Amino acid sequence: METSFTKKTSTFSPVDITVAALGFVAILLALWVVFSHQGAWPGYSDLVMSLPNPIAWLRWILGDISEVAFYKHELASLGLLSGAYLAWWASKHGKAWQGFSICYGTGLWPWLVTSSLIGLLLSNLLWGWSVTAETWQPTFAAFVSLPAAMVLIFGGGWKVTLNGAVLGALLVTPMCLLIVNLVCIPLGLPAVIGNVLGMAAGSVVAFALCRRVPSLVRSDYVAPQRPVPAIPPNYGVIWGMRRVLADFSEAPFFGNELASLGLLAGVLLAYSLNPMSPAYGSGLLLYIIGAQALTSAIGVVIWRHQWIKRGWYPTYVPLVSVVPAAVLSHGGSWMVIGSSALLGALVAPPLACFIAARMPIHFHPYIGNVLSMAMSTLMIVPVVGWLAA
Repeated sequence: METSFTKKTSTFSPVDITVAALGFVAILLALWVVFSHQGAWPGYSDLVMSLPNPIAWLRWILGDISEVAFYKHELASLGLLSGAYLAWWASKHGKAWQGFSICYGTGLWPWLVTSSLIGLLLSNLLWGWSVTAETWQPTFAAFVSLPAAMVLIFGGGWKVTLNGAVLGALLVTPMCLLIVNLVCIPLGLPAVIGNVLGMAAGSVVAFALCRRVPSLVRSDYVAPQRPVPAIPPNYGVIWGMRRVLADFSEAPFFGNELASLGLLAGVLLAYSLNPMSPAYGSGLLLYIIGAQALTSAIGVVIWRHQWIKRGWYPTYVPLVSVVPAAVLSHGGSWMVIGSSALLGALVAPPLACFIAARMPIHFHPYIGNVLSMAMSTLMIVPVVGWLAA
């Protein structure tokens, strides 16, 4: 069975078609803004109040792609995918400027992003009815969880890609919906706790199912080995700066500077067009980005010896959990930014590594990362609020 997109049966590969489709979507959105909003990009409140208008749903689904970074904006999402495609193309052609090899040098990015996008579409088709003008729901969860993890564990191919997407939509998204709505909202907890607990719970069920029913992933299934990312050539200052940048795209399993640059360029463009459009219309985007960069930088410095020893270390964990949750909960003061960044960098990465190391071999270690996100956020965000009071 062919397991990559390197062999082409037609002039255009599925990845090329996907990129062309995304470009077409971007043009449609731009034309809609120009003719419907006099050149001003609509805000987040305009988005939710317009649901279930088809254009609003398109924006919602595209925004899900960058939701894991707390940006929730279609321009950020298009930037992330564009940067990732460029990184994959550069990696495929051996370009020196490719940065950290996307998807840890596995060559699986086309399958991974395909599974993640299909899982995202299925999640919105199955569970989009739960989203209203008054209620946010974690329809994004499948894009950054089980589908990608299954591809990394079991390899490429349509069987893994499609089954990963289906299991993500059937197991991960509803689990997130249940925990967010039945636990986090009643208890006043940050929604990210429910999101990542749902990802972990759904993924545990899925991987256990794949072990019991190996035909879901491979007819000749054997216990997989954990993917080991390629070790960068050195760990100096330049490497540290690149690593901080790459952490911004680590949550969707890209881990590449070009993907991160696309993500940040897109969200900053969105902010320049309307500051109340990204980051749920909070107006706190710049504070969130600053705090995210700070926690990653602190983590990379503190845990540099672990990067050298292991070749990879989850310094991205507080960037997509503790820090943005703290800023959205308690504001963008220096106390909130500094304390959440420092505490997140100190606690979340080693906790993630500790949990992941104790996962069964047939579970992807990302489950340890998301469990650490939940536990760290639960512990640190209240402390940050107390310090900032």
